This record gives sequence, structure tokens and C-alpha cells, in this order.
Amino acid sequence: MIIRAGMAPFDDYDPTQIIVNNSIGGNVGNLVYQYSVFRTLMTEGATITADRYDFDPKYADEINEKYDAYIIPLADAFRESFVPSLRKYTKLIKKLKIPVIVIGVGLRAPFEPKLNEGFSFDEDVKAFVSAVLEKSSMIGLRGQITSDYLSRLGFREGVDHTVIGCPSMYAYGRELKIRKTNITPDSMVSVNSSRLSPKNVLDFIDRSMNQFPNHYFIPQWMKEMVMTYVGAPSVSNAKDSYPNRMSHPLYMEDRVRYPLNATGWFDFLKQADLSFGARLHGNIAAVLAGTPSILIPKDARMRELAEYHNLTHIMANEITDQTNIMDLVETLDFQSVTKNQGKNFDHYIDFLNKNNLDHIYKETLTPASVPLDNKLDQIKLRPPIGTIIGCTKEEMVQRWESYYPKVNAKEEAKAEQTKKKLNAKISEKDKIIKKQRGTLNRKSVKLALKVADIVK
Repeated sequence: MIIRAGMAPFDDYDPTQIIVNNSIGGNVGNLVYQYSVFRTLMTEGATITADRYDFDPKYADEINEKYDAYIIPLADAFRESFVPSLRKYTKLIKKLKIPVIVIGVGLRAPFEPKLNEGFSFDEDVKAFVSAVLEKSSMIGLRGQITSDYLSRLGFREGVDHTVIGCPSMYAYGRELKIRKTNITPDSMVSVNSSRLSPKNVLDFIDRSMNQFPNHYFIPQWMKEMVMTYVGAPSVSNAKDSYPNRMSHPLYMEDRVRYPLNATGWFDFLKQADLSFGARLHGNIAAVLAGTPSILIPKDARMRELAEYHNLTHIMANEITDQTNIMDLVETLDFQSVTKNQGKNFDHYIDFLNKNNLDHIYKETLTPASVPLDNKLDQIKLRPPIGTIIGCTKEEMVQRWESYYPKVNAKEEAKAEQTKKKLNAKISEKDKIIKKQRGTLNRKSVKLALKVADIVK
């Protein structure tokens, strides 16, 4: 099978490789649900190849020849900024002769979406979904809001689409086990955040983090990976409560850890007593690590998943200046996420079966051997990286010497490619101008002859 992913869970890429090739698709959270799909579908003898986010329609014949199915796990792909990719995928899918299965896709919309008003990308979503349904039985959606959205576009719930939640939640099967940790001011905690969260949420995360001196911040954007690795540029110059620049105490005190792979992320979170913040996959990663977590949904895509999976959460509008993290620790139910897991998992497996996908749970819900686990046991993947501030001088130089030449080389190659495209366009226009000039000259000659005849 071929799968939409920038890298496989067993690819041991260094930070420079990940940055130069954008192996995380702009956000390291993508690695979490991709890991889960790999682990579930990678049966004995099955090969799953990452498409490296290169899905040009010109590859259709090659894909038809080499692969038996195209697996497309997506996040909030129904959004304006993703329309060019949706159109590109639609063109590719229409040319494919193999099954195409979308395992998880959602709508990006405000916390209270006005579905009846429609979106600018409705027609693109309809074209994409229609193309996929020609190649598979059903599309898996992240939540009920997205389901209601597709139903409004004319697709049938339970026939064309069904809610499966986020496939990341099924990485380890039917059961989830959240550890009962002793959360005190001395606990090690993991914190995540998003600049898109409202100010009251950002302020809450900031002051809550400082209640635990032994805290670590896990950013997710690609820009933040670059800043962590080489120290610049800043993500933003805005001086708000989000850690968006190297001079922020979290970076200056080496309290930042950036994951390079899913399993390294899980292993780090297993050391924490608590995870909290406004990042969906930052907290789902904690759930998979068995660590108590608190999610703060900020939009419809997070809300529908929090509701479907019973993720332990508090809504943004419930947070005030008086909200205290330790009070939440005492009142929230960290086990709530385990309550619907069995039912949700069974529905997920039913979805895979309806799309005729083989998986490791075909024979038993507790497989004795998991091919991906066996493969990972033979590899020592890199742990999350710390900030450049925490490096020795030798390590700093090594990072710079690894990063800048490759980034510069890529920029030069990109510039050269752009130059060639521009030259090709100029050449094409020159041909058109030359042709038009020739036509104009012929017409001028004819006109001159006609005038001469009239004068005579």
C-alpha cells in the first residue's frame, strides 16, 4: 500500500532531514495518527510506503502498477488553505484504478460552526468525496460536525460516510490504560499550546505551567522545530503569553522538547505525571503513553473529537482568571477517555472491514505479534531534541553545519527551478508574440496593398 505521510514510523531522520524535506507536513502531530494507521494495517508480508506528500496526478500509472491501495489519513483537510491539495488529490484519484481509502478527515470551522451558511470550499469537498467514493465503500470522519457537514452536501451518513474519530486513538487496540499518577507541584508535566487559542486560554496555560517547576513545553509547528534546533528565526515577534521566540524563558532554560518520531514522543510523555494544553495530538500522544491529560479545545475540529472520544477536557469559555490547574486535577475524570474506547474501536474495525482492508486485528483483538513493533524493536530512534541553548559548543556547531548548507542548497535548487519555469513561460510568450507579430505583419502588408489598389 501507499499512504499519505512524509515519513514512516521507522524512518530515523535527523532534524535537518525532517526540516528540509518537511517530513512532518508542517506539524509533528501528523506523525501520531500516521503511526497508528501504519501499526494497524502493517500485517505480515504487507509493505506500506509513505508518499512523502508527493501526490502529483502524473504518478497515477506508476501507482496503479506498484500498489494495491492508496491510504489517505487526513486531519482538518476540509479548509480553504487545503483546497489546492484537495483538487490535486481529486485529479489523481480519478486516474487511479486501485482502492482509495480515506481514514479520518475533518472540517475546520469555528467552535460553533454555521453549517447552513456553507463554505467557500464546498464544491471542492464534494468533488473530492465523490472521487473517493468511486474507489472505496465509505469515508471515515473525525466527528459528528464533519458528518453533518457532508450530509448537508448531499452525502449519506452511514452509507457514504461514518464517524470513526481520530485513528490515532486506536494505535494500541481496543483498550486504553491511563496511569493513576500522583500530581503535585513537584511533578514533571508536559505542556502544549497553540497561538490560535484565545488569550484567556494562553494565559491559563502559562500560569498553570509555572505552578510546576519541572515542566517541559512540546511545540508542534515546523517553524518551532527550526527555532528549537538552530535558535532562529522567531515564530512571531508578538510578545504574548505564547512561547514564540528564542528569548522566551522556556527556550532560554532548555525547557522545550521537540519530537522527531511518534514513539520517541510517547516515551518522553511516559515520564510525565500530567499533560495539558490546547494541542489535540499533543494530548492524544499523552493518552497513548498512558499519561493523564487535559485538552482545551479551541475550534470545531477539536470539539468534535473531544466529544467523540470523551477526551478529558475543559472548554475555553469555561476558563477564567480564577481557574486553577490543581482544582481541575482534583475534579476532572482522567479515565473518561477509556469509557467509549471499546465501542469506538469496534466501529473503527468495522469501517476497515467494509473497505476490505487487512489489519492486525483480523484474527484476534490481541495479536501476539505486531509487525511494526517487531521492526521498531530493531531500530534505535532518536529521542526528542532540546533547544540549542542546552547544547555544548561542539553540538551547536554541528547543528549549524548540518542545517544551513542543506537548507541553502534546497533554496538554491528551488530558485533555479523557479527560474527555469519563468524562462519557460517567457519563451512560450515570446513564441506567441512572434506569431502575433508575424500575423500582424501579414495583415499590414495586405492592408497596404489594398490601400495601394484604392489609390490607383
